[in-house]
Amino acid sequence: MPRPISATIHTQALRHNLARARAAAPGTKAWAVVKANAYGHGLARAFAGLREADGFALLDLDEAVRLRESGWAGPILLLEGFFEPADLDLINRHGLTTGVHCDDQLRMIETARLDRPLNVYLKMNTGMNRLGFRPARYRAAWERARGIASIGQITLMTHFANADGEIGIAAQCEAFEHGAAGIAGERSVANSAATLWHPDAHGDWIRPGVLLYGASPTGRHADIAAADLRPAMTLTSRLIATQRLEAGESIGYGSLFRADQPIRAGIVACGYADGYPRHAPTGTPIAVNGVRTRTLGRVSMDMLAVDLTPCGDVQTGASVELWGEQVAIDDVAQAAGTIGYELMCAVMPRVPTHAD
Repeated sequence: MPRPISATIHTQALRHNLARARAAAPGTKAWAVVKANAYGHGLARAFAGLREADGFALLDLDEAVRLRESGWAGPILLLEGFFEPADLDLINRHGLTTGVHCDDQLRMIETARLDRPLNVYLKMNTGMNRLGFRPARYRAAWERARGIASIGQITLMTHFANADGEIGIAAQCEAFEHGAAGIAGERSVANSAATLWHPDAHGDWIRPGVLLYGASPTGRHADIAAADLRPAMTLTSRLIATQRLEAGESIGYGSLFRADQPIRAGIVACGYADGYPRHAPTGTPIAVNGVRTRTLGRVSMDMLAVDLTPCGDVQTGASVELWGEQVAIDDVAQAAGTIGYELMCAVMPRVPTHAD
């Protein structure tokens, strides 16, 4: 039989979380962000749970085409836009909307031969300093775009750097309003954090990403407890062995954990080759037979160890949840010094994944 590790994608949770995003931003339209293979959940599986979105936003042109071929006839937005003139042929053929963030992209559209108008999201750099026209140059870019015959609707767009933190969004909102002053068109500025916590910045189209998958933009599960989001992924395995450690004995590579009293440890069929973070330290939360406990020592390629002290007389074959309903993915990520986004995207192809 195969190793007893698997990931389950909960389509009903995706549907529920999209509804929560809409409730947080009434009167707006919602892009469901499904970049990075739907944050590791699988594009086809996520599509099944998010079909009630007004559109899908992603990065990869091939994934956009797959969505079209899956039967989605609504809007699809390429968040980074395109990279060479040949991309415009596919964009045109499949009726995609594209981000535009630089003069080179405008030039490529100007020289393209398209058989229908191309809708664009014109990106402003309001302080993230990754992509986009600076506010002082935004009107000129918009006027140039408006003058291109093959460009149809132009939506105004920016991306917040600190919607989930103390710095906040005030400075970026001010820059956006200054750069877009007097320019007509719909606005799209709100990521997951702004959707949840900045109602004044919802604009016309929200762009929820990580919240759709039941994790927090801050990386702290407590910050979304009141939002009634549900985890969209559960990673499970089983105990494949148990060990008794006497006081002074260690477990795992490097002997990072050494027992200070006799304890019983379990070995779980999950390691960093499955996508579990190797740097997760002793104490990272995990659940055995529904009882929350902790990991022990260093994570190996294919296995990790857990403390069975609070779990009663569990035996080989007992169920283990790495993250999901019993253990929030954000709690695992926080213990490992990362964020839930990374853990979702890191689950490896060798882990069998299915939708419920």
